[in-house]
Amino acid sequence: MKIIHIITGLSDGGAEAVLYRLCSEDKINTHVVISLTEKGKYGSLLLEKDIQVHWLGMPRGRVGLSGISKLYRLIRNLKPDVVQTWMYHADLIGGLVARLAGANKIYWGIRASSLEIGKSSWRTIVVAYINALLSRWVPTGIVCCADRAQQTHQQLGFAVDRFTVIPNGYNLDYFKPDSEGRKKLRAELEINEQTLLLGCVGRFDPQKDHQNLLAALAIIKQNGVSFRCILVGRGLNTDNAQLVSWVNRYDLQDEVLLLGQRTDIPAVMNALDLHILSSSYGEAFPNVVAEAMACGTPCVATDVGDAAYIIGHTGWIAPPSDASLLANAIHSALVCYSNHDEWESRRVAARNRVVETFSLEKMIAAYHSVWGNNIRTTSGTVKEEVS
Repeated sequence: MKIIHIITGLSDGGAEAVLYRLCSEDKINTHVVISLTEKGKYGSLLLEKDIQVHWLGMPRGRVGLSGISKLYRLIRNLKPDVVQTWMYHADLIGGLVARLAGANKIYWGIRASSLEIGKSSWRTIVVAYINALLSRWVPTGIVCCADRAQQTHQQLGFAVDRFTVIPNGYNLDYFKPDSEGRKKLRAELEINEQTLLLGCVGRFDPQKDHQNLLAALAIIKQNGVSFRCILVGRGLNTDNAQLVSWVNRYDLQDEVLLLGQRTDIPAVMNALDLHILSSSYGEAFPNVVAEAMACGTPCVATDVGDAAYIIGHTGWIAPPSDASLLANAIHSALVCYSNHDEWESRRVAARNRVVETFSLEKMIAAYHSVWGNNIRTTSGTVKEEVS
């Protein structure tokens, strides 16, 4: 089949990464990607894989008639078997234009698990409610990456009988245990093997709640634990005055390293002893948790989106926005870390959890199942339960 993907943009993000993996590794279908805004990081990567990419240049937050016209003509000319949209704005614009252009099979993609007034953009909230009203007429089906995302949007008024849950899948030849990568990165950072290395991968954003993480690390330090912690992602560098002020406030100048954005994420995950997700809201299926686990690195995570489902019995969960309880979860992990055999069992279990449940092959097969079915789905879920 020919699949057209319509996405808001192709910059660095979780949805963009999943789209890239899906299109580049699916050897059965032909994929065309249309970005409503810019070419971005993943546009270039998709082109390197000989995948057709179009970017319409719409300003973010605004809908241009010329962009709508371009999108309409592209869909009419390409004559896709399926249109798959990604995220609220692309669901709304891409879904409506695809219907007008004569597309018969349109699948929306929902990647967020919550919408909160005061935290989420008001424009995003408005678009989500419009989509809820249109969900009975525009999409053939709705693909969510997380159970919690499905539940949240059904409560918002989205058509209950349109949903299918497809968890994200990962290239397990890319994210895997790598002792050499671990040694190389630790050597670069001048951190020896005996030093406990914690870390958090994710851009600087209110939903990631780095202040809560730093507050929890301050408690761990006060309890006499010696450690280093690396923060990796866009905006996590010494140019970020807000972040630096938090590091100073919690007296973590000697413990925390701000590494900014990096491209060697598998090496980062391997270098860590423990990965910590401190998000307070907005996550649906946090990729970094599964990526760390695939590298054999156990995780502590706040209970956002499907983080608890991803971790299963291999790690530790804490409520969001509570530094003391996050510190307690980290402490529990470190008690396990102090027992070599128990920790090795955790590392193996974390890797196996991703291999058995979140492989890229399973994700692609699930999308094939959805796209190949012309009957609207019934609140289905293509996933396995925690045993």
